[in-house]
Formats: sequence, structure tokens, C-alpha cells
Amino acid sequence: MPYEIDFLSVGDSNGDAICLRYGNHSSRYTIHVVDGGFVDTGQVVVDHLNKFYDNPTFIDHVVLSHADRDHAGGVATVLENFHVGVLWMNRPWLYVEEIADRFHGNFTLQGLRNRIREEYPLLVELEQIAERRGIPVREVFAGVEIGAFRVLAPLRDTYLSLIPEFDRTPASKASIERGIFGAIREMVKEVQAWFETWVDEKLSDNPPATSASNESSVVQMAIIDDQRIVLTADAGPKALAEAANVATYYGTMGQPRFFQIPHHGSRRNVTPTVWTCRVFVPPQVLV
Repeated sequence: MPYEIDFLSVGDSNGDAICLRYGNHSSRYTIHVVDGGFVDTGQVVVDHLNKFYDNPTFIDHVVLSHADRDHAGGVATVLENFHVGVLWMNRPWLYVEEIADRFHGNFTLQGLRNRIREEYPLLVELEQIAERRGIPVREVFAGVEIGAFRVLAPLRDTYLSLIPEFDRTPASKASIERGIFGAIREMVKEVQAWFETWVDEKLSDNPPATSASNESSVVQMAIIDDQRIVLTADAGPKALAEAANVATYYGTMGQPRFFQIPHHGSRRNVTPTVWTCRVFVPPQVLV
């Protein structure tokens, strides 16, 4: 079964806007869009699909890897221009009842839910468009199948543990306890690591941490014509290790034919041992 993957430009910055299709003319192609870059990138995605994917009226799957603006901004335009089978995205406010005790402050459940929704207007807009256009919205955690792809990360428990650490959620108890001195220590560590790698550009197995939002990125893998395709968005070392664990559990671990370097090769996201973990994942943690 033939396939194609197109990475589209998102302007002069980072970000993802990925179009895929697989299948053949004798039956039909499955069209799978991952992210939409910035707001202005949305029309780029639409134009590309119309020009190179034979003016489709239907997109099988639209996947939002995570909520950062350079990935989420253009998705609304895609939803408005095509009939879409499923929108796959995670909405952090849906899990307030399970994580409320991890936040600092006197929030009611509804107050915390409203506060988080206010900080994610792009996700709220996508939710509203989907409701208006009759597009089902489904959460996207490890184990879920999206067409030919299986989601390898994040695990649901991992995603919930990351929500209090997102930049746009209220301060967690843990972040308050770490305090300013912890932040200074992390800054010093990062500066030291930068100068250590400036000349020889060596990657570290213990890099400065990437953002919690990046670590929540959806990692997907498909095996098409015995070729593994792995899409990683901005996944960090923890997310990639988790994805490797899940792939091992499903027996699909192996040399990929196509591997997206996460976060465009950021030293925070790529380590020398990335994608080498073989730890067993108990089935109860999978969707």
C-alpha cells in the first residue's frame, strides 16, 4: 500500500503541519493530517490538500499533537474547510476532578476547569468548531488506533501528571515548593550544558528538561508495506522512552523507515540513547 508524507512550511519558525495519505486509487486513500502550524499555516494545509491530494472533501483524521500555538493554530482552518471523520486532541480541563489536589490555591472544581479553559483558547475554538460541524472529538493516548497508526505516547496517567506543570495551568504545589532557588539552579545547569556542547555539538543523555507541553506530545507509529513510520511532534526524552516501551509491549518495536526528529532536532529532545528503551509496559496502563 503506497503512502506519502508531506511536511509543510510554517513560516520562519518551528512547528508542524503534516499531511499524509495512504491507500490506492482502486479503493480510496486515507487522509491523515497532523497539526496545523500557526494560524496562517492553516490555509497552506488546505491549499496543499486541494492541489496535491485531488481536492478531497473528506479528511479521515485530524490529530493535534499538543496545544502549543505552532502546532494548534492552523487546525481550525482545516476543520472549517473539510468534512472531518475524527478530531483527535487532548483537552486538559476534562481531567480536573482527577488532578485538582495537585494544584496550589483554593479552586473549586468548576473554577479550576474554567481557569484552564481560559488559558487554552485555541483548544476551546477547536472544540466549538467540532461541535458545530458534527465532528467527534476523541482523546488520544497510548494504545489508541488512528487509521493505520497506533499512538505510542502519552500514556493517560502521564498526561494527567503533566497538566499541573504546563505553562498555562495554575501553579502546582510541586512548582511552588521548588521555589526560586530551584529555578536558578536549573538556569545555571542549562547555561553550563550549552557551553559544554557549543563547540562539538555533542548530545547529552541528561539534557535540560524540555517543556511539560512538549513531553505531552502525541507520538504515532504506523507499519505500512513493512515500513515503520514514526511521528514524534515535540516529544522529549521521557515521552520517547515511553513510546518505545509501548511499541515494545505491542511487539512493533523495530528500525523505522521514516522517523521524525522530535522538536526539529532540539538538544532538549534528542539524546544519544533515544528510542532504545525496551522496558515492558503493563497492559493496564494502556488505553
